[in-house]
Amino acid sequence: MKATLKQYRQSPRKVRLVADYIRGKQVDRALAELDFLNKRAAHAVKKLLASAAASAKHNFNIDSKELFVSEVTVDKGPTLHRWIARARGRATPINKRTSHITVTLAVNSGTRGVSGVSEDKEKKEEPVKEKEEKVEGKTRREAAKKDAKTKADKGTDAENKKEVKEEDKK
Repeated sequence: MKATLKQYRQSPRKVRLVADYIRGKQVDRALAELDFLNKRAAHAVKKLLASAAASAKHNFNIDSKELFVSEVTVDKGPTLHRWIARARGRATPINKRTSHITVTLAVNSGTRGVSGVSEDKEKKEEPVKEKEEKVEGKTRREAAKKDAKTKADKGTDAENKKEVKEEDKK
């Protein structure tokens, strides 16, 4: 299912930001997210996406819940060349760019997750388990606690040096 909007009066660079945002998502989710996207092109892309979904429903009897955005392309349309007057009798060009937007929908194969990204491509992270190695029959944590206790029992280094000197004198 494909829908096309031609000669949309906004530069392709700006429209591509919105196109990249919805690419690969479920149609219902993309329509909901476009409602809250703070870009001018979001309204035009939303209308185009809704048109493609309605076309799929009418022509192929496919519900929008089963569709995802498989491809979105934004191509350069014709440029309107204008001029603006500048100082000393000069004129500088103004390029009013247009875009051709094409949205292609595909049927969800059932292996896609909620985010619209294929589960095969998602990296499943396993929780990292701490490995506690045994040191002389105890874990490292227990050994570290024991070392801390023995240092606290011994006192400071200055006190230890005084005790050693007193023992040497005796």
